[in-house]
Amino acid sequence: MLFFIDTANLDQIKEANDLGILDGVTTNPSLMAKEGITGQANIIKHYVDICNIVDGPVSAEVISTDFNGIIEEGKRLADLHDNIVVKVPMIKDGIKAIAWFTEHDIATNCTLVFSAGQAILAAKAGATFLSPFIGRVDDTNWDGVSLIKDIAEIYAIQGYETSILAASVRNSKHIVDCAKAGADVVTCPLSAILGLLKHPLTDIGLEQFLADHQKAAK
Repeated sequence: MLFFIDTANLDQIKEANDLGILDGVTTNPSLMAKEGITGQANIIKHYVDICNIVDGPVSAEVISTDFNGIIEEGKRLADLHDNIVVKVPMIKDGIKAIAWFTEHDIATNCTLVFSAGQAILAAKAGATFLSPFIGRVDDTNWDGVSLIKDIAEIYAIQGYETSILAASVRNSKHIVDCAKAGADVVTCPLSAILGLLKHPLTDIGLEQFLADHQKAAK
């Protein structure tokens, strides 16, 4: 399973990349705004800055919702860097655009996915990645990880090549559960990745090892 970080914060991207386990980045207009990145020129520059840090897919989201607008915006984004993946919403014109991008060898990430039916349409259109938002599914009192499992089963049966990118991941347990459910990629905050490092028995064991070493060194 690949690890992507879901942020526009360059320091966090660098920290995750320095761990040696980072495979890519996802971001969106909301995350850009959170970092104070506004204005089209600054947003474009920020995408390039991210691509210069991470040697892997970087999802850049379109804000257009009509077919022609998505295509024009997506082409501009794809031209920024070889690592750019055009992030397209799960809407009728979005699916149509994903099919167009597939025909023209432009990588895509179908975002805002909440059902297996939507996942089938995205795969049929040739999406490179599919982003089910498991945290938001959980918010509706349904099980987001079960959605990942259902999509993984369907894709395996049908032979779809679209990669399942678990999004809206909120904690370390989500990461482990998504790996068990068959996600190809997980994208999450840095805190969720760092949380995988933590276990109380590790801390206790390390403390004991260091104490024993100090005794032996005397």
